[in-house]
Amino acid sequence: MNQTPRLRAQTTEAILTSSRALLGVVARSVSPALEFVTLPQFRVLVVLTSSGPLRMGSLAERMGANSSTFSRSIDRMVAGGWVERGPSPDSRREVLIRATESGRALVDEVTARRRHAVSDIIATMSAEDQQSVVSALEIFADAASEPAVEELLILGL
Repeated sequence: MNQTPRLRAQTTEAILTSSRALLGVVARSVSPALEFVTLPQFRVLVVLTSSGPLRMGSLAERMGANSSTFSRSIDRMVAGGWVERGPSPDSRREVLIRATESGRALVDEVTARRRHAVSDIIATMSAEDQQSVVSALEIFADAASEPAVEELLILGL
């Protein structure tokens, strides 16, 4: 790789600035949902809508939470109508946690807001600039490798 320290520093700064801009889009898209659920609860909804129903222990593990204290959070989400407990089709002793229609709708609304916000930003760019962004982001994504879903769930993405 033929890079100068100055070019590397400029590229690093440009990517960090862009990542802060994208985090702003994420924060604005999630903010209205936080009137109804906490950020950790929203993360639970993202996990459940992306992976389907999970046992309490598996869900707690994915969230990096202690199973015994996590159960109280799920109780609050059940009371709020965001998730429900139900029997497992594989074992009557297992209880699965699944997002309700309201929980799925909340995640869908946040995703739609985020997509719309990004689309609005892109609409301010020329076609040439849009193509440059596509090329640059594809190059960056290839170099960085796409993160595992579990890494992104920390932020509710």
